[in-house]
Amino acid sequence: MPTQPRHAAMTISRRRFVRSAAAVSLGFSGLRCAAPHATDPTVPSEDLDPLPDDPERIIALPEGFSYTIISQQGERMSDGFYVPARHDGMATFPRPDGTTLLVRNHEVFSWMDASFSAFGADLSLVDQLDRSVFYDPGSGDTPPFGGTTTLLYDTQTQTLLSHHLSLVGTLVNCAGGPTPWGTWISCEETVESAGGSLARDHGYNFEVPASLEGLPVTPTPLTAMGRFRHEAVAVHPPTGIVYQTEDVSDGLLYRFLPNAYGELEKGGSLQALAVRGDPSFDTRNFGGRGVEPGVQMQVEWLDMEDVESPDDDLRQRGFEAGAARFARGEGIWYGDQEIFIACTDGGEARKGQIWRYRPSALEGSVAESDQPATLELFIEPNDGTMIENADNLTVAPWGDIVICEDGTGDDYLVGVTPQGNIYKLARNLSGNGEFAGVCFSPDGTTMFVNMQSNGWTLAITGPWGSARL
Repeated sequence: MPTQPRHAAMTISRRRFVRSAAAVSLGFSGLRCAAPHATDPTVPSEDLDPLPDDPERIIALPEGFSYTIISQQGERMSDGFYVPARHDGMATFPRPDGTTLLVRNHEVFSWMDASFSAFGADLSLVDQLDRSVFYDPGSGDTPPFGGTTTLLYDTQTQTLLSHHLSLVGTLVNCAGGPTPWGTWISCEETVESAGGSLARDHGYNFEVPASLEGLPVTPTPLTAMGRFRHEAVAVHPPTGIVYQTEDVSDGLLYRFLPNAYGELEKGGSLQALAVRGDPSFDTRNFGGRGVEPGVQMQVEWLDMEDVESPDDDLRQRGFEAGAARFARGEGIWYGDQEIFIACTDGGEARKGQIWRYRPSALEGSVAESDQPATLELFIEPNDGTMIENADNLTVAPWGDIVICEDGTGDDYLVGVTPQGNIYKLARNLSGNGEFAGVCFSPDGTTMFVNMQSNGWTLAITGPWGSARL
């Protein structure tokens, strides 16, 4: 596999790429958006210039961009363990010396064998860790293989400096999100219960400090944040409120109000979003156009009880109480005083939706109903050639949303401008496998993304911010 930067083949001019990217707007047939300044496209999607090919058949990128595979499943890490499989959600954190920390999830299921683990196919490395650092040590000799790894990267030299296990003994660590206080929240997308090979219940969030010290961490399940099929989180910096998605077709959107800012282990209260004046609202648009893009709906938040939900009925109880229903909430990211949420299966064609939540100026306070937050459908691409099944997402340093596809055919990284224009940023050439964990380095020079089925993390550099305008 390539360890040196690989450059996208320069088969199209930069001017033609820019023209193509700008031409695909949200006015195109099959796409709905409220962006008031989106222009009507004049070039059909099949006539757009393709991304330049990559002779290595790894990833196609626009002209002027290059990639390096910086971490691969099965490599030996700095602590002697192996890089686990199924790289998923990820975020970056700045270091005082200018280097970058990445904390990365591994979505490993309970039925997967030891070759997906950090401990070797024969599990010979399990005993090198004290069992106290495993959230679930397993009922026998085999712990669950999910968790996180932490990578130290130098964007100046584009070099991986070290990588380490940072959370062990968890399951199906799908996505999560960074916090303003310098931690990563890793989410378990499962509600498997103790029994068989498992010694503890799963379905919780775990907090991993963005640090190289004390790894792997001693894991504490954040039980007050609820037990359900967690996908991702986003934190409201002024209040420390944590918004959470649920990856099921009839899921809810939750928020967690902590008792103390930045101290999630001290507990708090869990709530579910409801559309004000329209209880048990269905946002999914499965039966056709129900929610119009750009229409701002005022919201309220309902208190949830019995949040550890031993019967996995939290979402049903919330919906019956009036909470809104969403179609597989996955990626969520805080941008400029707004939060973007991907619902992977939403929309009439079930190709996915992107929602925008604007917090109240009084978010989380007893007076927030005087200035309620709003929710609106930002885009609904019912044409899979434009966006197919949005999953993880991030807000780029220049304000665009970058979306990982998890569709049925070719998977792309897709950009969406604040005005609603869509452009293709990268294509997976190595086979049908999802992108995951897209995020940018704190200095804005490097985009990191995972190719999950390959077990690769890529660092991508280029003229960011000018690629589509």
